[in-house]
Amino acid sequence: MSVSLIGWGRFTDKPGQRVTVPAPSTDAGAPWLWDMLTGEVANLASVGFDRIQLPPASKAQGGDGAGCDGYGVYDPRDLGTKNQQGSIPTRYGTAESLRQLIAVAHQHGLAVDLDLVLHQLIGGKNAQYTYLGADGKTLNGRGAMQPGCFRKSKGGGTQPQDAVPVPSDDFAFGDEKVYQHCKPARYTINDALDYGDWLFRTTGADGARIDDVKGLWAPFVSEFMHHGAMANKQFYSEYFDGNPANLNWWATSSPISSRSGVEDFNIHFAIQTACNNLYARALDGAGYSQWNPGLAYGFVDNPDTDTSPGEQVITSKMLGYAYLLTISCKQVLIYGKDYFSDPIWPGAYGLKPLIDNLVYINRTFAYGSQTTRWVDNSVIVIERDGNGGQIGTSPGLLTALNFDTYNRREITCATSFGANVQLHDYTGRHDDIWTDGQGNATFTIPSNAYAGGQSYLCFSRAGADKPITHQPRHTTQVFFGAPDLDIPPATVDGGQTIARIYVQKNTTVTFSKQTNIQPALLDQATPVPGNRPKQTGWYNIGVSTSSPAPVNFTLSVTYTGGTI
Repeated sequence: MSVSLIGWGRFTDKPGQRVTVPAPSTDAGAPWLWDMLTGEVANLASVGFDRIQLPPASKAQGGDGAGCDGYGVYDPRDLGTKNQQGSIPTRYGTAESLRQLIAVAHQHGLAVDLDLVLHQLIGGKNAQYTYLGADGKTLNGRGAMQPGCFRKSKGGGTQPQDAVPVPSDDFAFGDEKVYQHCKPARYTINDALDYGDWLFRTTGADGARIDDVKGLWAPFVSEFMHHGAMANKQFYSEYFDGNPANLNWWATSSPISSRSGVEDFNIHFAIQTACNNLYARALDGAGYSQWNPGLAYGFVDNPDTDTSPGEQVITSKMLGYAYLLTISCKQVLIYGKDYFSDPIWPGAYGLKPLIDNLVYINRTFAYGSQTTRWVDNSVIVIERDGNGGQIGTSPGLLTALNFDTYNRREITCATSFGANVQLHDYTGRHDDIWTDGQGNATFTIPSNAYAGGQSYLCFSRAGADKPITHQPRHTTQVFFGAPDLDIPPATVDGGQTIARIYVQKNTTVTFSKQTNIQPALLDQATPVPGNRPKQTGWYNIGVSTSSPAPVNFTLSVTYTGGTI
């Protein structure tokens, strides 16, 4: 199982407007989200997180404005480099800060997932989209769109709706792209394939969430995930449906054919029912994770459910996290607004210390087959057998949840630990216990006082603690010079700085071999000897050419992100 931080959240200001995380453009002294997350990477790795899920990184309608959460995409290829929609940065920061976040995450052993909005664009005029090119002046940017690229609408789209999975749930959210019915044929498909390959190569990201697949033509989604740089990335899809059979249909049937996982809305709604109604039975056997754990991406809340009346987990939320971090699934998604607190994220819920403990327990003990050992209206006890309970793989985990707000509960249940084994509660709430001669365990779960959600226990073999480790790795990011992108071609007039990267001291930066251009690592304007900086920090990438004509280039740069 993987544990990922949903690295953002939706917040509401005093007038009631839905806004995203603070940013210096609207909140004096606040960092950009990319920079804030970069500063948290080392802690996340030490706790046991192994991935970070980002919000959409492309320039949205409104630029860096307070309400721009990224889903109203304007220019997909603007990651915070072009002066469009009123700003150069996106709501979350600049392209160089995004690349820094990914490189630093890799240096600490974390993978980074993007959020891909392939369904719609917003901000054009009469379904016409033209973008700035590399000179920052000319509207020659790659990916221009016209009415034949969009579903028929009052906004100017002219084409019929694609054969999407659920037409009745296909909401336009602006100008809805068509892939099956585009005119000219395959224009939007080919542009999306080019964009995806560019995006993953230039950021070095490891995977992505695909937004709103109910409104996307499935053959296109499959082609996208199998193309170019996407072919070796990890994907999961937002198929907003609480029926596990429908989630399974999307994830496993042709043409998706298990290439993408799926967000487990069924487990979210089961957790919501259990926590809000204090009803443990809602969790027994719940979740798409019980159908196909290898494709299930479970969550307690996310930026949509948390801000949608009737969908939030309002009380006893930590019981939801204790359950989610016990069960078998491909990936657990921890909502950043639940995790962080003031002053890092004003308005966040501050559950970090409790979640950190559960993440450690998950990564250390939550392996093997899953069995419900006890369930009634108030209590559920789940066991993971630790790959057969063999010491040396995982010793197994017994998690007990009590939703009763008034009463402690003493439970005796079977376990797979064996007879007369000493068990330790790794939450620190219960004294050590010993299984009896038949391998049964007896313990007392505290009451769920004030519906605070801290009435859970996590038992495993005593003395089975082990440190969380991570494997640092390099990052490769590709910089593309072309008139219709955001970096101009190389020219003969003395060289140019094309980007900055954040490099760990005493490590070597490697450039791909190039024809007709000469790359260089620069400290300000001075070449770095051997491309090996003596100090951790920002360094420029320069390119030059002896060609009299401008030279388009594709420059691959491999380096170790600096420790923050």
